[in-house]
Amino acid sequence: MLIRAAFQTDTGKVRQHNEDDAGIFEAKEDTLLAVVADGMGGHLAGDVASRMAVSSLKEYWEETSSIPAKPAEQESWLISKISDINDQVYEHAKNNEECQGMGTTIVCALVHLQTVTIAHIGDSRCYLLREGALTQLTDDHSLVNELVKTGEISKEDAEYHPRKNVLTKALGTDKHVQIDAHTFEVDPGDQILLCSDGLSNKVEEENLIHILNQTTAPDEKVTALIQTANDNGGEDNITAVLLEISSQPEEGDSKC
Repeated sequence: MLIRAAFQTDTGKVRQHNEDDAGIFEAKEDTLLAVVADGMGGHLAGDVASRMAVSSLKEYWEETSSIPAKPAEQESWLISKISDINDQVYEHAKNNEECQGMGTTIVCALVHLQTVTIAHIGDSRCYLLREGALTQLTDDHSLVNELVKTGEISKEDAEYHPRKNVLTKALGTDKHVQIDAHTFEVDPGDQILLCSDGLSNKVEEENLIHILNQTTAPDEKVTALIQTANDNGGEDNITAVLLEISSQPEEGDSKC
């Protein structure tokens, strides 16, 4: 399996600094790892949380000599590492007054041969585009999503709810956190999009599909996604990671 990958993060048109972070880590043993983190807690604190999450996950990735091959073991590996990162962020916030209350979302995609394991906390999302159909692979840990699931508000109402940005879970805000992890099969032609809510809140699914279906390179698609979010207001930081699954090598591909 081959992967064409790209990512980009942008401050947006309103905020003065970027609390998002992201990374695509070098493929090893037929496996590639990507991550998006959206920090919260104000100037410096949000930056610290998201960057701690991404840099720590990268360190764990580089230190791990052998990535588990079975999906259940990969889920356990991600959950274990994210739990460790939660401890780091939580302790840093507790011991540094200027960082108290900070936290971050996190969404990871570990692609191994014909599977992708997704782990996440918060409302940063993972989408799968397959044969023109877009599926959200993650379930937002947010107040409005809980209201939607209990039938108190509609999905349409959730888009404009005044407490849309209130999270029910985030990394680093509590001593113990439950991490969602699932594994899915992937096929050649699939596209996996990880993004912060600065993208998903500003680009409708119809436009996501339109951009991802273009025959341009992944980095051009990511640029188009960021630009569309900015054109639609760009009130938040915007981050996107795109992984294209292919069976044929092209220039710039990562082997996986």
